[in-house]
Amino acid sequence: MAKVLDVRGGVVTSDCERLAGKANPFYNAAMDEEPNNLQEADDPGLTPFRRAAAKVRTFPQTPGVYLMKNESGVVIYVGKATNLRSRAGSYFLKAAAEDSRTAPWIGDIADVDFLDCESEVDALLVESRLIKDIQPQNNKIQKDDKSFPYLQISTYEDFPRVEITREPESSGVKLYGPFPSAGSLRGAVQVLQRIFKFRTCSLDIDEGDERWRWFRPCLLASIKQCTAPCNMRISKEEYRKDIRRLQMFLSGKKKKLINQLQEEMLAASKLMDFEKAAKLRDEIEMLNSLDRRGELDTHAQPEVFHIDPKKGLTGLKKVLKLKEAPRTIEGVDIAHLGGGDTVASLVRFVDGMPFKPGYRRFKIKNVSGIDDYRSIHEVVSRRFQRLYDEQDVFPDILLIDGGKGQLSSAVAAFEALGIKPPTLLSLAKKNEEIYCPGESEPIRLSRHAFSLRLLQYVRDEAHRFAQHYHHILRSKSQFE
Repeated sequence: MAKVLDVRGGVVTSDCERLAGKANPFYNAAMDEEPNNLQEADDPGLTPFRRAAAKVRTFPQTPGVYLMKNESGVVIYVGKATNLRSRAGSYFLKAAAEDSRTAPWIGDIADVDFLDCESEVDALLVESRLIKDIQPQNNKIQKDDKSFPYLQISTYEDFPRVEITREPESSGVKLYGPFPSAGSLRGAVQVLQRIFKFRTCSLDIDEGDERWRWFRPCLLASIKQCTAPCNMRISKEEYRKDIRRLQMFLSGKKKKLINQLQEEMLAASKLMDFEKAAKLRDEIEMLNSLDRRGELDTHAQPEVFHIDPKKGLTGLKKVLKLKEAPRTIEGVDIAHLGGGDTVASLVRFVDGMPFKPGYRRFKIKNVSGIDDYRSIHEVVSRRFQRLYDEQDVFPDILLIDGGKGQLSSAVAAFEALGIKPPTLLSLAKKNEEIYCPGESEPIRLSRHAFSLRLLQYVRDEAHRFAQHYHHILRSKSQFE
């Protein structure tokens, strides 16, 4: 029968007795009276394990990193903590001896040390660096083949993205990690994004591509967690300056970064650039208050569905079985209030991004009352009759806001004109189903599909533009 050595008193117990709870090598009632000062922790009469347990009682209740050592002084485990005393002390409780993750090695603990950190974010980064450098035998990251998360900055791009990945690229990126906890890393990224306002989306943004001026940023720009390079709201130089600041922080140069920001703030003030000075002041304050920003595993950031134009168009080609990926998409929507002041909007997207010079607005002339079907028939007829007469290029896809009935009205308009239509679709709001002419069943895509997100973007933009025009007309009529 296998034996287990009690590290406190040399008592030998069987595995069966230990598992049955008749004896536990790391716990008994006396542990409730564990010594709590360094004098008793240095007592030569105590075993190394109990001395380490006593030493933990002297740790501060602040964020930091703890290092477990064996009798030879070799670090066997590294961990981070929001409260050093509480977290490191948990390894000397009964639960740790019964936990399958810690039971095999906590008996080797003979000493424990700590590194104080300014915040939980700092502790996470220090933990990652220590594990990478020391490679403790009991940190799982060194023992199995599991893929652990890295923080990756794509330095090869005009506007580098920051992302969490388990499969880092081999070139053109700056890596930080690996990190033991993906959840804590996500929390840290969200905290740091509020300070440095970097992008986390997968868009391929080129500085010289003017089409990005018409792109609508995601929610993160609205809540001031991203400077929105996708809408050209920040220059390449300024954005890269923010990324360099982030890299300084990730490399453990927080104090140097704060000093640099303070110098820039003073220089901006002397030049009367108070807007820039205020922005730098806010960054300094947020960096200094990192330790007051809550738990890293609490994710308060709203869910944001990024629209990748390239992937959306490629997805549409596949879903609609087109010969080539579409380049231009037009969307149509109707707006009215109780049948009055009915208007239609037409928005144009080129290469998956809004092209606002191509937007059009229509007053519905030949329909009275509430009749979306006839209104769609009218606007489609007027739009494509003109394109046909002027020998202008048709869009690759025409998207109608609605279901089968609205789509049928658009089909009827082309039949009445005797004109071959482009690829026709309608998108129903209720279940986000895509209807195609001649198909009895709609296409149902994953809510996360890039192709569906792109169609939703076109549909929502057409709706927004129609409502805006309708409000203008209604305001004019009320004023008159």
